[in-house]
Amino acid sequence: MNKRWGYIWCLLLIFTVWSCKPEAKWETKDVDIFIDINTLSACFVECKFETNKDAYFLISITEARNNYDPLDPNNQKQFMTLAIDSANMEYIAWRNALLLQGEFNIAPFASHALQYGSTDHFFTGLKQNTDYWVYAFVVNPETLTPCGRLYLERIHTAPSSTVKIKFDYRVKGYWDYCYPLDSTGRINTHYPYTGLTHDSAELAESGITPKEVFESWLELKRDYPYQENAFFGVKAVENDGLDDHAVFQEGHTYYTAITGLDGDISSSVVYKFVWNGYFCEYYFTDTDSTNILKKGVW
Repeated sequence: MNKRWGYIWCLLLIFTVWSCKPEAKWETKDVDIFIDINTLSACFVECKFETNKDAYFLISITEARNNYDPLDPNNQKQFMTLAIDSANMEYIAWRNALLLQGEFNIAPFASHALQYGSTDHFFTGLKQNTDYWVYAFVVNPETLTPCGRLYLERIHTAPSSTVKIKFDYRVKGYWDYCYPLDSTGRINTHYPYTGLTHDSAELAESGITPKEVFESWLELKRDYPYQENAFFGVKAVENDGLDDHAVFQEGHTYYTAITGLDGDISSSVVYKFVWNGYFCEYYFTDTDSTNILKKGVW
């Protein structure tokens, strides 16, 4: 009996210690951060951040200034403090938006805005042919104060895309999706692109040819490449004249144009297909000549 109760108490003690342990161990002293620039293109950069100890740290990017040096000992603390303030304001806006939606299980600042351990990260929406600072520094997650030194790499984005991309296009039911693939066949969810779908019947009513529509559309994207509807990631294309991707009509012919926006118009392709019902699926690649209406920069 005593042995059994002793075993039970031992289990309870282990459970109590386990349930009370902190979310993560972290240090603030003698922490080194290593920044590697993996892919540098016109509008995005892929970086790897590594630390020699378990620590919380902030990573970010900002356009470089020639009249200010963040690494100057007189500027480092101010630069890091302002960076934390900026991240905290973004966190508060995100948290408040969730609170207004009735969500109360909200992650704390450290787990939402800071990195913990090694990570790969894409910074997107950058300007081509521009200098940026990629930086990182350790943060005390309890006091939200910077610790140690500032680690910074100055980069210069390319004048045009350095990544070769092709697009795979899928129509499934009422939804359509675009997948930008790199030269290895990997989906690059951070490659900037946009797409547009038109119903040929609506074009016929307006007396406009598909070629005229897409030439005007590409010209608009060339003039305003950073507007909000320049999509990032794997998501549905814009369906002009369609009700939120949900009114493909059986027997209608559709044209979908897709183009990259990494620095300039690139890898453009237009697909043509006839929608044959809700359960149909189409898979197109940019080498599928049967369904390609137009390819290349016009």
